[in-house]
Amino acid sequence: MRKGGTTVLIAVATVLLWSVSMFGQAAQPSPQSGPGTEAQPNSINDKDVEMLRANLRANRKELMARNMNLTADEATKFWPIFDQYRKEAIKPNDERWALIKEYAANYDTMTDAQAQDYMKRAAAVDEQLLALRLRYAPVFEKVISAKKTALWYQIDRHIDLMINLQLSSMIPMVDTSK
Repeated sequence: MRKGGTTVLIAVATVLLWSVSMFGQAAQPSPQSGPGTEAQPNSINDKDVEMLRANLRANRKELMARNMNLTADEATKFWPIFDQYRKEAIKPNDERWALIKEYAANYDTMTDAQAQDYMKRAAAVDEQLLALRLRYAPVFEKVISAKKTALWYQIDRHIDLMINLQLSSMIPMVDTSK
């Protein structure tokens, strides 16, 4: 990647992380909360989540556009495929958000069975997203080079990794003392 592309990647990654970070801050109890009035981790409403996800989608596309170095002809063919790919990624990401909300709702009372179910479902979402990315690689290779397809794959994967890292830092680990 060019030096300028790396700078853009870092700048947009920062925006992505800031967006996800804002989500985490909104989920924290307010400092004035007293006993019995603490906000629960699942206090973020669906509208907040949808706004965050729309922001992430827009930033993802901007990051992709700034780093792919597509010719006009390639861009004409690439973007409809990219948009279809992202539409298909919504379903597994919906499952990821639902799983996070469920985890938050059950955090204080999680049973061993719920913990096992959480692990299985989280792994299934990861597998769905990987399978989707792998399914689209040959589709992209029909309209852009293998190197540019690899770049798309890297950028898309890196964005997901950054989002997951930020989310992981905000989601508490399972409490095994209960």
